[in-house]
Amino acid sequence: MLKAYMILSVILFSIGIVGLISRRNIIVIYMSIELLLNSVNISLIAISADLADSSAQVMSLIIIAIAASEAALFMSLFVILFRNRSSLDANLFDILSSNK
Repeated sequence: MLKAYMILSVILFSIGIVGLISRRNIIVIYMSIELLLNSVNISLIAISADLADSSAQVMSLIIIAIAASEAALFMSLFVILFRNRSSLDANLFDILSSNK
């Protein structure tokens, strides 16, 4: 059963990497990052269940809590960026210039 969960985790991680690299919309990039975190959670829980050790499950809960707080920060960031530029295309945002 561990092998099936690890295959699922690798597939989800690969989809997240492809979405992170190929997309320019900030919301899609954020969803790809969340997909990467969830694939790591699946693998941690599967390994923890296979070894009958709960330490990886605790780490997974910490990752979920961090992802929840990250979601609140990103959503407020999306609102601010959309108000300033009327778009969420990552190519429009330049960190080094402040007068655009």
